Amino acid sequence: QVRLVESGGGLVQAGGSLRLSCAVSGTTFRINVMGWYRQAPGEQRELVATIPSGGTTNYADYVKGRFTISRDSAKNTVYLQMNSLKPEDTAVYYCRGSTRYSDGTVYYYWGQGTQVTVSS
Repeated sequence: QVRLVESGGGLVQAGGSLRLSCAVSGTTFRINVMGWYRQAPGEQRELVATIPSGGTTNYADYVKGRFTISRDSAKNTVYLQMNSLKPEDTAVYYCRGSTRYSDGTVYYYWGQGTQVTVSS
């Protein structure tokens, strides 16, 4: 079983910064890719950034150059550093882990989300 717990959300003015954390516990060695997603009210959940084990990070175009995803394997924690925040970044941010098995089966694990609100 895998558990993900996000923290670090809050209210910030446009142009400000926040750092989100996602603490992962359980059978963490099975996780291939960690990622951050977000969902604004009335919108679909969308990709923000991903970081695979030993691979290249990937960012959505709307956060490139402003957000940075990283992981501390010793602490089993994934971070999302968000700079130059805009009001349109306001959303609930979710952490997700995924495990792909050799037979192609994929399992997804989600955190409970943390609210980020950017005021203009």
